[in-house]
Amino acid sequence: MSIISVAVCPVSDKKVSNMVARVNGFFTVLLLIIFGLTQSVIPLIFLAFDFFLRSFNYSEYSLFVHTSKKLVSYFGLKEKLINAGPKIFAARIGLIFSCIIIISFILNFYLPAFSFAGVLILFSFLEAAYGLCVACEIYPFLYRILYRVKFQ
Repeated sequence: MSIISVAVCPVSDKKVSNMVARVNGFFTVLLLIIFGLTQSVIPLIFLAFDFFLRSFNYSEYSLFVHTSKKLVSYFGLKEKLINAGPKIFAARIGLIFSCIIIISFILNFYLPAFSFAGVLILFSFLEAAYGLCVACEIYPFLYRILYRVKFQ
């Protein structure tokens, strides 16, 4: 059995809307572009706070989630409920990236700050445009490394 045939994924007892997750990705791209244009850490702090809320099951307090739900409802976008586990993991990766960007930028390490911002923009764009969660795709490999699990 190869690694591809073994499904290793974070699982949650909660469900989330795939369209809300995609609109959240759009908001992430938007805030990162604002950061790039203004070179202000305020959008990054807001982004990190929102990722924090979504990472630790406080998404009902997330402005992104609240606004995304309203937009999905307003535009009548077709929703599909999916397991929240992968999206929680992706939010934690987003939180880590946001913190790295903030710290790098404050310490005047602009190349790492904008590099990580570029990667986060790419990941968020892929989620928003295509519904592709890159963090969810790398989770099995990370799990394998951290827990030294061998898939055969």
